[in-house]
Amino acid sequence: MTPAVFGHGHLRLYLLHVLAERPMHGYEIIQALSDRFGGTYVPSAGTVYPRLGKLEADGLVSRLADGRRTIYSLTPEGRAELAARSAELDDIEAGVGDSVRRLADEVRASVGEAMTSLRAELAAATREARDEARATGRRVDEAVSVVRGEGRERLHRAESAIASARLDLRTELRRAAGDDRLSEEVVSLVEQRLRDLTDEVRAALRR
Repeated sequence: MTPAVFGHGHLRLYLLHVLAERPMHGYEIIQALSDRFGGTYVPSAGTVYPRLGKLEADGLVSRLADGRRTIYSLTPEGRAELAARSAELDDIEAGVGDSVRRLADEVRASVGEAMTSLRAELAAATREARDEARATGRRVDEAVSVVRGEGRERLHRAESAIASARLDLRTELRRAAGDDRLSEEVVSLVEQRLRDLTDEVRAALRR
């Protein structure tokens, strides 16, 4: 499980900080948070919207319907709370920098693990090609070259499939978030299916 990015109550204050820039709709708020973390952390709609609702109930945020979107703005009371807690916000900003570095390390570790699995698969395929070449009298260097070429081609296909799926899903999710249609059920579905897919691919690579 990924450790919490914000301490207790900190995301609430940070949302006020984000909205101090300008009024935003839900997707823009999520994107603004993601940008501050360099894309290493993207809060779910189920994380952001309940807090916006609580801020509105406390009189710190107001909302205005704009077509199918809802625009959130700071109230004078919200700006006053933000000013009164400026020292606390400075500490949160420092923590954001630490979180970005930690999350970036986790991303690198995940990528490194995937590359290690890929290298292991290619090494195993190379050994098999050598054994087959010796058994059939085929040149070993020729057989290894074919395997490595096929490995690069398969890697390219896999990466292309991942990139295409990511782009398609990200577009759909952002559109739904912008229209306030991104439910917690959908987010949970994405998280679970991606975990399942990752586990299945890792298991297949280790066979």
